[in-house]
Amino acid sequence: MNIKAALAICMVFVGCCSNVVFLELVVKEDPGAGNLVTFLQFLFIAFCGFCTVGKFGTAKRNIPFKQYLILVGFFWTSSVANNYAFDFNISMPLHMIFRAGSLMANMAMGVWILKKQYPALKYLAIFMISAGIAICTIQSSGEVKAPRETHSDAEEEARLKFIDWLWWCLGIAILTFALFVSARMGIFQESLYSKYGKHPWEALYYAHLLPLVIWLPSAPNLIGHVKLATVTAPVNFLGFTLPIQVLWLLLYVVTQGLCISSVYVLTTECASLTVTLTVTLRKFVSLLFSIVYFKNPFTIGHWIGTLLVFIGTLIFTELLQKFVALFLPTKVDDKKKKK
Repeated sequence: MNIKAALAICMVFVGCCSNVVFLELVVKEDPGAGNLVTFLQFLFIAFCGFCTVGKFGTAKRNIPFKQYLILVGFFWTSSVANNYAFDFNISMPLHMIFRAGSLMANMAMGVWILKKQYPALKYLAIFMISAGIAICTIQSSGEVKAPRETHSDAEEEARLKFIDWLWWCLGIAILTFALFVSARMGIFQESLYSKYGKHPWEALYYAHLLPLVIWLPSAPNLIGHVKLATVTAPVNFLGFTLPIQVLWLLLYVVTQGLCISSVYVLTTECASLTVTLTVTLRKFVSLLFSIVYFKNPFTIGHWIGTLLVFIGTLIFTELLQKFVALFLPTKVDDKKKKK
């Protein structure tokens, strides 16, 4: 492995793991900030892409504009839905476990749309991933709590708890919807790249630039959460005094850019197997950090579900099989022994 690849792997862990931490800090400060977080992410990457990929508006596109409009529809919908789910009592660990189910959604879309066939072992892996997500979801359903004042009326308490549970179910539905939209986007990207060639940086740029107009109707919501961020407690950072929520938002945006660029560099320097292993391990590290540092509730059922998800992911990507094969004698070795 060359130095550039090793550095990219380090940056994936540093950028993506820290990005999840700052996202959780933002959400804990303001649970409804998901829309603002997504907008800032799109704005930052679009600005960087305008300077580099777009060459300040002078670069020519390799993929037709109409195709990008379709791609943007998928990308914007999945991104907004994923971050908006935090407003529905969805915890960060459950959010991460759900997003780890992308392989399941991709496979389902492949069978449904592309009529693909997969080996039996991959179906087993998908079953494990689905079961793991289901177990974690059921475990989390008993922990749905909304910040409400104490009520003496038992019936009123029961009614409010039922409303909170319905709100949480809506959050689960949003996450599921986002998962399958993202999978559909992956299939569409695959068809674009096969027809027009691979231009991931260009696709990333336009996927973040074009949706900026869509946020105009939600400007009052964005402004409202910006105002909430500016009135949070001040904190000193590198000689500057900033509201703490503003600091978390800035650090989230910067680390998000670092995360995305590091994964891209990794895909150009390493085999897809290495990329998959790195991203899978990164998700697991982020999950563990979220549980330990933020003291998020995590029961034995959560651990069983999480292990099913990650073992299923390793089986699906054939990483587990390759690891086991390292300790099994090959046919060549068996022949030598016979001689």
